[in-house]
Amino acid sequence: MKTISQETTATATICIILLTAVLVSCHKDKAQPSTRSVYYWSTTLDMDSTKTAFIKKYMISRMYLRYFDVVNDEGGRAVPNATLRFATGVPRGMEIVPTVFIMPECLRQDREKLAEQIVRRVVQINETNDVLNVKEIQIDCDWTQSTRRLYDEFMRAMLRECHNRNMQLSSTIRLHQLAQTPPPADRGVLMMYNTGDATNIKCHKPILDMRDAAPYLQYLAKYKLPLSTAYPIFSWRILFRGGRFIGFVHYDGEYPVLPDDSIATRQPSASDIVEAVRTIGNRRPDANNETILFDLNNNNINRLNHKDYEKILNL
Repeated sequence: MKTISQETTATATICIILLTAVLVSCHKDKAQPSTRSVYYWSTTLDMDSTKTAFIKKYMISRMYLRYFDVVNDEGGRAVPNATLRFATGVPRGMEIVPTVFIMPECLRQDREKLAEQIVRRVVQINETNDVLNVKEIQIDCDWTQSTRRLYDEFMRAMLRECHNRNMQLSSTIRLHQLAQTPPPADRGVLMMYNTGDATNIKCHKPILDMRDAAPYLQYLAKYKLPLSTAYPIFSWRILFRGGRFIGFVHYDGEYPVLPDDSIATRQPSASDIVEAVRTIGNRRPDANNETILFDLNNNNINRLNHKDYEKILNL
């Protein structure tokens, strides 16, 4: 017969073993870093030393590379526009996700044919520029309730085309789209930016303000599509004339600037981005299993410092 002392010792041993197993399990989970990714949203791929150093320093392993836009021409036909020019090759060892932006009005075309043409063109660009082992195509479209059915039909056709070529299909998900039924896709990327009205001079945080995002995030936890999240590191320069929005200033001299005009700079702070990452992590932790920075260019890279990037990428 066991004594009380023996039973106590045995119980304590079991508790220690169980506690150790839990701690080891937690340590393993913590030790597994999330995927770090970037969007590259330009008309020329130019992986200069600044960009190359950034992806190496922060161990970026996936790049969502904008290949082309789809717009309607003057005859109302959906055509490719602003196709990416490869000034350099893609980074060695980087997983590339070709991304295509499509205007909602193009969805009124023959959607089966449109899907076939897009996938074929992506494959041709891959082959021409030695982009190897592409596993996924992403579609970016600011569809609304009025175009949701058309987008769903188009994405079902895209799914078939992608799966027939052993590729996955993802869709960007804007905040306002969280309230809608998810589109047909293997997964989505939540675009955690453009939360406010940039045309309103009184809106000082149009790129990212968690107060503006809050109403949409109530749908996040139950959104029935696997999600990653993209966070903004970009800024805007906006020209106002008499308090009225004139346009986004992409380069000096783009607009004539009158004496009473004002050019406002809008950009999220590091604390804004960290708050967004924390909020998404609290509401839906798996949506931060891949953290994506939008987007990779030299101005954006230099806007934040090393400490900021470490906070954003390690939360």
